Amino acid sequence: MDTKELVSAIEAELQKQVSRLDAPRTKPFHEMLTYHMGWTGEGAGPEATGKRIRPLLVLLCASACGASWQLALPAAAAIELVHNFSLVHDDIQDNSSKRRGRDTVWTKWGAPMAINVGDALFVMSSQAIIDLKESYSSDVVMKAAEILHNTCLDLTRGQFLDMSYEERNDLGVEDYWHMISGKTSALIAACCQIGALLGGADEDQQEVYRSYGHYLGLAFQVQDDILGIWGDENVTGKSVASDLVEGKNSLPVLAGLEKKGKFAERWSQGPIQPEEVGEVSRLLASEGGLLAAQEAAKQMTDLALMNLREADPQGEAGEALFELTNRLLGRKQ
Repeated sequence: MDTKELVSAIEAELQKQVSRLDAPRTKPFHEMLTYHMGWTGEGAGPEATGKRIRPLLVLLCASACGASWQLALPAAAAIELVHNFSLVHDDIQDNSSKRRGRDTVWTKWGAPMAINVGDALFVMSSQAIIDLKESYSSDVVMKAAEILHNTCLDLTRGQFLDMSYEERNDLGVEDYWHMISGKTSALIAACCQIGALLGGADEDQQEVYRSYGHYLGLAFQVQDDILGIWGDENVTGKSVASDLVEGKNSLPVLAGLEKKGKFAERWSQGPIQPEEVGEVSRLLASEGGLLAAQEAAKQMTDLALMNLREADPQGEAGEALFELTNRLLGRKQ
C-alpha cells in the first residue's frame, strides 16, 4: 500500500476542515492555523507538517479491518487536529520558541492569539469527527466521538502531571509511566481503536488495536527520551543537550536518580549547564540510566508487536502497519 496516497488525502481533509475559518474577516486567523499546520509561511513544506503518523494509523487500522480508508478520513483529521491543538498550547506552556525549526505560533503572534489558535483546532476536531455521519451510523459516530473526547481528557491529565512534575524531586519510574500514558500514549491508542471501530472490528478486536497503540506510544516516548540525551542531533533534528539542560524527568533520568549515585548527587545541585552535558550524560549511562531505558523500550516494543500480531491486520494495509511500526520502533540512536 502506498502510504503517500494516504498522506495526500489526509492533507486534503485537514485543509478542508481548517478552511472553516477561511472567510474575509478571519483570513489572518486562518493563516495562523495554516502556518502552524506547516502549509504556509517561511519554511512551509513536509519538514514543517510532520509525518502525520497518527492519522495514518487511523486509516491503516480501518483498512486492515476490511473497510475503505477513505471513509475514515474525517476521523484521521480529527485526531491530527487534536494533536496540533495540544502542540500549540504545549509550546506556550513550555515557553518553546521553535517547533520543527520554525517560530512557534505564540512567538509570532503572541500567547493570547496562540491560545485561540489551539482552541480553534480543538473545536474543529469535534466538527471533523461528526463529519463521519456521512458514511457511518449514529452509534458508530457517537462511539468514535466518545473515544476522542475521553482521550482529550487523558491528554490534559498527562499534561498536568508533566507540568506538576517539574517542581518535584521525589519522582520515581512509576510516576513517569502515568504521565506518558496520558501525554503521549493515549492519542496513539485512540488512533488505533477508532480505526478498528470504523473498520468494522468487534469490541474485543478494537481493544487489541487500542492496546497495540498504547504500547506503541509508550515505546516511542521512551525512545524519544533516549534520543533526547544520547541521540545524534543530525538524526533527531533537535539539540540533545536540551533534555538534560531543561531538567526533564525522562525515564533515563528517573532510573538514574533511583540509584542514588553521583548522577543523583549532581542532579540535586541544580540545573545542568550546556558545557556539562557530555560528562553528565556519560555519568548517567555508567550508572544504568541508558540500559534501563533501552530495556523498557524493548519491553514496550515487544508488547506493541505482540498486540499487533494478535489483531491480525489484513491485506496491504496490514503489511503497511507492520512496516510503519518497525520503522517507528527502529529509530537510530
